[in-house]
Amino acid sequence: MLPYGRQSITSDDIAAVVEAMRGDRLTSGPQVVAFEKELAEHVGGTPCVAVSSGTAALHTAYAAAGLSAGDEVITSPITFAATATTAVLRGATVVFADVRDDGAPTIDPDAVRSAVTPKTRVISVVDYAGHPAEYEPLRAVAADAGAALVADAAHSFGATYRGAQVGTLADLTAFSFFPNGPITTGEGGALAVADPALRRRARYFRDLGQVGEGGDQRQPNEGGWHQEVQELGLNYRLSDILCGLGRSQLRRVAFFTARRAAIARRYAELLVDIPGLGLPTVRDDVTHAWHLYPVRVSDGRRREVYDRMTAAGIGVAVHYLPVYRHPVFAERGYRRGMCPRAEAFYADQLSLPIFPDLTDAEQDKVVAELRQILG
Repeated sequence: MLPYGRQSITSDDIAAVVEAMRGDRLTSGPQVVAFEKELAEHVGGTPCVAVSSGTAALHTAYAAAGLSAGDEVITSPITFAATATTAVLRGATVVFADVRDDGAPTIDPDAVRSAVTPKTRVISVVDYAGHPAEYEPLRAVAADAGAALVADAAHSFGATYRGAQVGTLADLTAFSFFPNGPITTGEGGALAVADPALRRRARYFRDLGQVGEGGDQRQPNEGGWHQEVQELGLNYRLSDILCGLGRSQLRRVAFFTARRAAIARRYAELLVDIPGLGLPTVRDDVTHAWHLYPVRVSDGRRREVYDRMTAAGIGVAVHYLPVYRHPVFAERGYRRGMCPRAEAFYADQLSLPIFPDLTDAEQDKVVAELRQILG
């Protein structure tokens, strides 16, 4: 089966992991510190906090922003469920705002503005498929609402908006380093946070809320061993072993980004004349990270195309079921039809294989199968 996404691992990556395993510390050690520093160099200099997954990064972002019971979070329904579920775990209410209908289904700033209430504490935007959201108008909405702007940038590491790097555009930016991502640490993620106070809260939450020696302890005379929990947190630490892999992957991030862009360009050339197939568009003010290559299959044929492509040994996927249609949200009173443009996008969407090691021959096979089904 040709997968829709796959990691790229070299002997250098393996050697980096082995080297990290030879160190004195396997977690919270020098590899973590170095990885965070090197990550910052790739996100416009914004300091980073490494965490155990993209989901952990979102949960940590909401905690750092002070999200709690009674607050509201506005976000997109076209996203991985964790964008919303981690807000619910903080006791907040999720409000879904519809997406744009222009081929790049990022959240609609006008829909966000209409959804703002006095309870709005966070606006959480999603860089779908690697296409950055419209940060300038969304920042204005957040400022007017007195809300924190959180970016779910799980798909957009390396992308830019109006010349600015993703990681510099929101108050807190959550990245994921899952195997099919722009780089991988196996499981892992990071939070880019410029504000020192927010970053301190993020680090405490990642480390179980503990304050050790040298920190601002409330019981400072207990002894050098003393660590005190000042607020609730979780163990969301990323190990030195995985950071060793991440550091090695960062050395190839320029290649990964360029290769994904080349594959996307080739798809656009090869698929342009297939009837009933809508191709993704890119706004002029962004560079796209191409985490996914999402097409739209019209005339109600998405299920047929999915089944026939899978039967032919080609891995395709659907991204995503609108979050409020998951049972856990349906049980909380959310209903279908809340965001019509998101529903229409989901009904047609199909993700084609895209990853750095995808060969031209494999891509040709994908195109030929689509042409046979739809042509």
